[in-house]
Amino acid sequence: MRVVIAEDSALLREGLVRLFELAGIRVVSTASDPDGLLDAVDRHRPDLALIDVRMPPTQTDEGMRAAVVVRERWPEVAVLVLSQYVEERYAVELLAGESSGLGYLLKDRVGNFSQFLEAVRRVAAGGTALDPEVVSQLLIRSRPDSLGRLSRREREVLSLMAEGRSNAGIATGLAISESAVAKHINGIFTKLDLPAADTDHRRVLAVLRYLKV
Repeated sequence: MRVVIAEDSALLREGLVRLFELAGIRVVSTASDPDGLLDAVDRHRPDLALIDVRMPPTQTDEGMRAAVVVRERWPEVAVLVLSQYVEERYAVELLAGESSGLGYLLKDRVGNFSQFLEAVRRVAAGGTALDPEVVSQLLIRSRPDSLGRLSRREREVLSLMAEGRSNAGIATGLAISESAVAKHINGIFTKLDLPAADTDHRRVLAVLRYLKV
C-alpha cells in the first residue's frame, strides 16, 4: 500500500510515518499544507491520502476542501480524513458523494494502532471507516422520526454498520451471534425503508446515504 500524509503537525506527521513503516505500509510523500498534498497526490497517485481537516493558512477547513478536490480529480485514490473534534458539517460535506474508499476518524483513534491500521487498510481497499462519535452525532441529527422506531440494539448495530463493520465484526463488538446481527439488520432495513443488499459494501452505502443531512 502506498500512502500520502497531509498533516501540519510535524510531530504527528512523523509519528504516522513511523507507524506505517512498522506496519509495512509505504509512505511515498508527506505534506504540511493543501497545495503540497495535491501536488503529492498528482505525482504519486497513492492508494490512500491521509488528510488533516484543519491546515494552513487559516487552520479551518483547508484540509477538508483539499480532500474533496482529491475525490473529484483522482477518484481512484482513497481518502481518510483526521479531525481533532467531531465537525458534522465537514463530515456531511465529505459524505455528499460516493462513499467507497472513504473514512473520517478522530485523531484520538490513532492511539489504538491496531484499530487505526485496520481502518486505513479497509478504506484503501474501497471500504468505509467512520468514527463512532461522528456516526453518533449524525444519527442524532438525521430523521429522528424514523430512527425512533429502532430498538437500542438496532441503533448499536446501525452505528457499527456505518463505521464499516462486517456482520462478523458487529457480532464480535456486541458479543452476540452473527445470526442475531443479521436479524437486527433486516429489522433496520425494514424500519428505515431501506432496500436490503447482497453485499456488506452496498449495505453500508445505503445506510450512509440515509444518514446524510
